[in-house]
Amino acid sequence: MGFSGHLVFARSERPLLEAPLFGSIGPGLRDDVHEWEPRPGGWQTLQLEQGVWEDEYLFTLVEWSGAPACVADVSDSSVALVTGLDTNGRRWQAWLNLDNAAALLVEEPEDVDDVSLWIATPEFEEAIGRKRAELDAEVPTDAEGALMWASAANVQATAQQPRIEELLRARETFVEELFDALLDELGFPEATHSAP
Repeated sequence: MGFSGHLVFARSERPLLEAPLFGSIGPGLRDDVHEWEPRPGGWQTLQLEQGVWEDEYLFTLVEWSGAPACVADVSDSSVALVTGLDTNGRRWQAWLNLDNAAALLVEEPEDVDDVSLWIATPEFEEAIGRKRAELDAEVPTDAEGALMWASAANVQATAQQPRIEELLRARETFVEELFDALLDELGFPEATHSAP
């Protein structure tokens, strides 16, 4: 079974866990927070294994750090929804591992009594194909948002939109690796050691 939780990426001269929004995390829950190798410039990633993340925390984190931040909502290491926010309040979102996202997001018909039977039908495959096409059509806009967000973070962005789109369409066994690769490609300085 893979990782389910949140990957929080932000910049701070102090450890991210010192941000006030993490002050309510009890000692037991802190054991479920893992720090990835930091990146130069104060960029840090926290891996939160508990459901301690709320959507409004991203705004709070950006306000506290004074820098853009993002969070990836990861499900079983197979799919993630990344949400980024810059200091001007501009948000962007992108799915990672689009095939898995399509399977997760496809709506089952109202007349289906047993989902396990529907999954084995050609109709299910067609529904996934349509959802995958919808998600794919959003990739250029998602990539543009990611590049603007990275630019707001003042990183030396050498990234090109086609490469970001390629990553957003890529498939990895562990979506955490795709998240890390996306940060690298967006121009954030690479950690000295690879992420877990």
